[in-house]
Amino acid sequence: MTDNKNDLIEYLLRLGDNALVNGQRLCEWCGRAPALEEEMALMNVGLDLVGQARNWYEYAAELLADGRDADQLAFRRDERAFRNCLLVEQPNGDYAVTTAKLFFFDAWHLHTLKALSASRDARIAAIAAKGLKEVTYHLRRSGEWVERLGDGTEESRRRMLAAIDELWRFTHDLLAGDEIQQRLAGAGIAADAESVAAAWQASVEQLFERASLPVPQPASYFYLDGKRGLHTEHLGILLAEMQFLQRAYPDATW
Repeated sequence: MTDNKNDLIEYLLRLGDNALVNGQRLCEWCGRAPALEEEMALMNVGLDLVGQARNWYEYAAELLADGRDADQLAFRRDERAFRNCLLVEQPNGDYAVTTAKLFFFDAWHLHTLKALSASRDARIAAIAAKGLKEVTYHLRRSGEWVERLGDGTEESRRRMLAAIDELWRFTHDLLAGDEIQQRLAGAGIAADAESVAAAWQASVEQLFERASLPVPQPASYFYLDGKRGLHTEHLGILLAEMQFLQRAYPDATW
């Protein structure tokens, strides 16, 4: 356990927010996916992510010890209090956009959870090890779709190239570390951002080669920063829908 409890809480919220917001975006495909099998697959991935988010939130709530639980962390925080990366809050777009977004995130998620499985914090290591089994499937699935679309028809390739062009700038925020993560990584608690970024880059290059897709130059700094609560306009709209019921009836119970 690091001496700085606030750092750990912040890091747990980042992990939880990434999973929750990504899961919420996937739920938007319900009834709209291009095929029934794809709808079921997306919903299953979304449910995996929501379950992972709950695990991170429950740990954060215990450390916060301010009366809030996992549900309140998910549904009672405002946009500026969310710490998810900018990538996951972007709209679904067409299926190529959703696929590219999932692949970029899944590759980062897999390498992050691999590192966290060896965390000196036993609770983090256990949550990460459990999630790693699910995320291994997530990455295999999204990677297969990127390859299928990138090396498929002329139209599917055009759409995948457009999706990569639209989303690539958000990969800087996805991969960048900061002082909080540095301190936790130095204590053996968090994943090292540079190591994860290098592994992510290798995964992207390998898949893009198989998909006959060009690898863009590394993304540069984007003026927003999800880790500091500086989000795109899309997150507020997503949260308004996701949190409506809980905010309308804040103390309701089944």
